[in-house]
Amino acid sequence: MLDFAIFAVTFVIILVGAVLYLYPSSRRASGIPGLNPTDEKDGNLQDIVNRGSLHEFLVSLHLRFGSVASFWFGGRPVVSLGSVLQLQQHINPNHSTDSFETMLKSLLGYQSGTGGGATESVIRKKVYESAINHTVEKNFPLVLKLVEELVGKWTSAPEAQHTPLCAHLLGLAMKTVTQLALGETFRDDSEVLSFRKNHDAIWSEIGKGYLDGSLEKSSSRKAHYEKALSEMQSVLLSVAKERKAQRKQTAFVDALLQSSLTERQIMEDCMVFTLAGSVITANLCIWALHFLSTSEDVQDKLCQELEQVLGSDPISLDKIPELRYCQQVLNETVRTAKLTPVAARMQEVEGKVDQHVIPKETLVIYALGVVLQDSDTWSTPYRFDPDRFEEESVRKSFCLLGFSGNQTCPELRFAYTVATVLLSMLVRQLKLHPLKGQVMEVRSELVSTPKEETWITVSRRKQK
Repeated sequence: MLDFAIFAVTFVIILVGAVLYLYPSSRRASGIPGLNPTDEKDGNLQDIVNRGSLHEFLVSLHLRFGSVASFWFGGRPVVSLGSVLQLQQHINPNHSTDSFETMLKSLLGYQSGTGGGATESVIRKKVYESAINHTVEKNFPLVLKLVEELVGKWTSAPEAQHTPLCAHLLGLAMKTVTQLALGETFRDDSEVLSFRKNHDAIWSEIGKGYLDGSLEKSSSRKAHYEKALSEMQSVLLSVAKERKAQRKQTAFVDALLQSSLTERQIMEDCMVFTLAGSVITANLCIWALHFLSTSEDVQDKLCQELEQVLGSDPISLDKIPELRYCQQVLNETVRTAKLTPVAARMQEVEGKVDQHVIPKETLVIYALGVVLQDSDTWSTPYRFDPDRFEEESVRKSFCLLGFSGNQTCPELRFAYTVATVLLSMLVRQLKLHPLKGQVMEVRSELVSTPKEETWITVSRRKQK
């Protein structure tokens, strides 16, 4: 089975649906340096499989051919950009859509816009982002409560006890996202567990089986995936109808119901937020706590800022912007973990990067995982060092890549809020310690996640 990163599947769906068949004059994409296809039918598909993931394939591609490189997906050329300078040239005229949302919706078979073109897509994006912002404002006390429950559990545990980050933080993310997105029904743990079962089935199957047809060949796998997707969609539609009748205005779905979106579009946006919001939030928190556990100095510096800004008070929304070092810690977590290692955009009009012409409707890959550890952009790129974000040039590069500022995907902004609340409570009460002998391996897919459970231990912080 050709089992590799989820973005490879995105190529199939996006290209089949949106890209005109290209007849290149040579075996390289528009003269851009890169790989010739190793197979007439599959292009460089097997090369990606052999590398283990699309990210690892792109690392080797850019190492060999430079910051602008091409390869073949089936019979179609793909252009990959692997440096800040080249991304800067390309992003500016192509920033109207959110690449993460576009790819996830394509995988699920959803439409990105409202069906009327680019303007409607922008409008729908604004509705989606506004709904998330509204939800966080209305439900911030609930976020505090859910985080406090987890921190209380860790505080009451024996100090030598091993704490599983993935299990606990995915649970926190799932509870937070479902309750904020869909309302108080999901305060019942049994509802969350049922939702999580389908969520996990969908997320684990997306990206598998499409390229070689293995999903179609396995009737049991296909039935399991389709059942989970159908059940999830039915739940979301049912919640939307129930909330509409109740005329409530606290959850994410309530904000969407106030818009002109159709019932189907509301269900799709709830699906994207619950799927992506849970995974991004969980993994941002997992990686942040893992990296903090390996750096006592960073923990102490963060604790000092939290005490200076918050004292003994709980965090509030208006205080979050004052926690500049906390923001640096989360930025460096995203960079070091390569939280989203690849993004993609369709070339809307013919463009040019350096001397290379990129034809209209070419799929352009942003090799973010390559750029985030490029030594020309980041000093000591493999070191976890939040202090690097004190430099204006570093902040600009990070913003350009879409990880901060106006172009940040709304799911990541939501994740930053939850992670900030978690750090504000946890670091003032506990010290985090790594588990000796633990080796961290990364699975670089749609969102980078540890391949195995990640463990830490905690001890109580001495009160001054």
